[in-house]
Amino acid sequence: MAEDDLESLPGVGPATADKLVEAGFDSYQAIAVASPGDMGNTADIGDSTAADIINAARDAADVGGFETGAAVLERREQIGKLSWQIDEVDDLLGGGLETQSITEVYGEFGSGKSQVTHQMAVNVQLGREQGGLEGGCIFIDSEDTFRPERIDDMVRGLDDEILAAEFDRRELDVEGGVGDEEAMEALIEAFLDQIHVAKAFNANHQMLLAEKANDLVGEHADSEYPIRLMCVDSLTAHFRAEYVGRGELAERQQKLNKHLHDIDKVGSLHNVAVLVTNQVASNPDSYFGDPTQPIGGNILGHKSTFRIYLRKSKGDKRIVRLVDAPNLADGEAVMRVQDGGLKPE
Repeated sequence: MAEDDLESLPGVGPATADKLVEAGFDSYQAIAVASPGDMGNTADIGDSTAADIINAARDAADVGGFETGAAVLERREQIGKLSWQIDEVDDLLGGGLETQSITEVYGEFGSGKSQVTHQMAVNVQLGREQGGLEGGCIFIDSEDTFRPERIDDMVRGLDDEILAAEFDRRELDVEGGVGDEEAMEALIEAFLDQIHVAKAFNANHQMLLAEKANDLVGEHADSEYPIRLMCVDSLTAHFRAEYVGRGELAERQQKLNKHLHDIDKVGSLHNVAVLVTNQVASNPDSYFGDPTQPIGGNILGHKSTFRIYLRKSKGDKRIVRLVDAPNLADGEAVMRVQDGGLKPE
């Protein structure tokens, strides 16, 4: 994708090509799925010129047409599944987190949302035989939740068989293996090296980081560990704090909508699994059942491919409830949040 000759498009010379690449439009497909307004604003190009460039890119990238269901099925075979390493949860989700999709995890404080993001940042690096995707992770941290110490705990909490496989696959320049402290520290450092963390200080900064994430994924596309997971923890915290009241609701939802489309573009263009956490509110009109509702409104509800509700239970037990999925039945599974990470009941 990065080798596409942008200057072959009508109206694109060396200077315009540089502007497009700098703005993140570095391939035919990235240009083809853009809107003239977005391209004009970010790459400083006139709307009519942008429209001509986009139309030419659509022809070159062969997008925008119809295809058969059989062709869609063949393309979906490229989608990866990231295991939770918990059989009951994996069965509930049809194999795990799906690439090219947005999975939303919501729940009240202490329900384990950040624990899920940390565990997936570890699991995505595992070999495919162990349920991983052999890739790195981008972690956008809006609530100051990322803790490298927790990654340490979770790597140590992996099964000995998985740890042994990781030592063999990574070929670390240390002696020893499972049970050797020096070797374990080297392995933990190797896991941390493949997690790219950025702290978002406000909603606009968070949106900028999502745009920059697309560049970072492209830079690592041909590396030993291409980016295969993008975590945003939490997706809605800054938007909820900065846009207060009904008067701000429309602007908040518009910005959230754009942010979600930027995130979705990363997943769709680069075969990345997107995992976002969401805060909740209590519905005061609810007299029966659970009053807990995810925030973000219909925009987030429609854009999330999979919605998962985490609910506290006794002790370290958590209920994982699949609320919405395009091809899976609703259901529940049970897991435990322990020192060594997420574990089966």
